[in-house]
Amino acid sequence: MKTFDLLYNSEKDELKISEYGRNIQNLVAYAKGVDDKPRRNEVVREIVNLVNIMNPHYRSMADYQEKLWNHVFKIADYELDIEVPEGITIHAPEETRVKPTMDYPNLEFKFRHYGHYVQEMIRKALKMEDPEKKRAFSQVIASYMKLAYQTWNKEHYVNDEIIKQDLYEMTGGELSFEDDFSIENLISSRSFNNNNNKQRNNNNNKQRKNNNNNNGKYKQNKNNNYKQKKKQ
Repeated sequence: MKTFDLLYNSEKDELKISEYGRNIQNLVAYAKGVDDKPRRNEVVREIVNLVNIMNPHYRSMADYQEKLWNHVFKIADYELDIEVPEGITIHAPEETRVKPTMDYPNLEFKFRHYGHYVQEMIRKALKMEDPEKKRAFSQVIASYMKLAYQTWNKEHYVNDEIIKQDLYEMTGGELSFEDDFSIENLISSRSFNNNNNKQRNNNNNKQRKNNNNNNGKYKQNKNNNYKQKKKQ
């Protein structure tokens, strides 16, 4: 008697996008296994075209081509190493992106002297996509770390290399600076600005005080003159 191995739906991989069905998902799985990249590119393009034919209603949507490509990538768990057409952007969810390996609990214990706020700043910096903004924010973090370190350990001098190395370890190497980068300059410039602001405020306060004194003297003289005239 001939037997058949039946694969029940409950034993199959979960459908990533149910409306496309299992055949499309199987085709995508096949494409992921193609070793030759040009051939893999071709297979995925054919899959996208097939999905387009099967779902003509998508054509009335804005950027429907990008939608189809993103759907195929989603089915592939964003593990497709291919060249997408120009103008197509794949919007991979945050959890699927490659991130530095960070064991936050251990890091927070090792670098607890920087405080929880630094950890939050680092998480924010790692999510930034604009290189210039990311670097500028990294400089702010380094400056804050140095101030925090000096506050925590007032008896020992902390040099820039300690801060840069700690930041490098805390971010898995993603946030780093050149060897000649000076954190001291950031702190000095801010201290200079703060001192200027304080001096400006002090000068303004003195000016207001002098004005008040002059006004008081003027009123006193006016009252004295009035009293003298009244006696006459």
